[in-house]
Amino acid sequence: MCTSDENVTNIEHQDSCPAMNNDQELVPNGEQLQVQELSYWLDANPTINGCKDYANLHFFLRTCKFDLDRAKKKIKTFYQMRAERGEWFDNCDPLLPEIQDLLSVGVFLPVDGVDDQQRKVVIIRTAAHDPKRHTQNNVFKTSKMILDLLLKFEPDNCARGIVAILDMEGVQLGHALQLSPKLIKRSVESWTAYPCQPKLLEFTNAPRHVNIFLNTFRVFMTAKIRSRVMVRREGTMVNCKQLPSNLGGQGPSYRELAFKWKQLLEQHADFYVEQGKYKSILRR
Repeated sequence: MCTSDENVTNIEHQDSCPAMNNDQELVPNGEQLQVQELSYWLDANPTINGCKDYANLHFFLRTCKFDLDRAKKKIKTFYQMRAERGEWFDNCDPLLPEIQDLLSVGVFLPVDGVDDQQRKVVIIRTAAHDPKRHTQNNVFKTSKMILDLLLKFEPDNCARGIVAILDMEGVQLGHALQLSPKLIKRSVESWTAYPCQPKLLEFTNAPRHVNIFLNTFRVFMTAKIRSRVMVRREGTMVNCKQLPSNLGGQGPSYRELAFKWKQLLEQHADFYVEQGKYKSILRR
């Protein structure tokens, strides 16, 4: 989310968030004061080691409905997660062979545009990878690398919430066995640690026994998140003009989206170097 690279190109034609474009003069004065307060708070709490970039802090405030205490809690949780989950957030080099492989597969695919409620739509292909070749931690790492860049590219769309379509096409026992209860718990916790919140988690192409598997996820979900889980045998209820053709839409296919995002990550490798500087300093 945070980078000193001011040349990152926005890939969507959306209404730009003034703060994300550093047009601070367009942001209400009260919001500027809140951002300043967060910056001072981070100065006073150096172990959080969070990015103090104006756009980054304003994004946290915005997604926390400009509740300062809530934003502080979210920032602390977010950077602590990035420190504790080194397997996901350390050495985020898009040119690593294991990351290249998963980018080509297309495990996490932001859809062009938004749904009919102006929320960002992403496709999570839960069974696209080969469990004999790819670790689940590397799948999560690749997904979060794409999500981090997406937040940079499309802050307005992401601030309205994320609609996730989890396509289970081709899921096998090997995929389920990769997900231990501990890993499931960490995955669910990461959803709520990010400043953008999932507004819908729709599982599609779900096998008959899916609820046995999903019940483990539900154990670790808040009541609010559980209420946003939907399961379908096929198709999707998400109304988005640019849904991939794989889901019956008119947008780019999974393969085309995977190629696009692989290129984007490769082009913005420096972004991840900058991102890697910001994570909490853990007590030993």
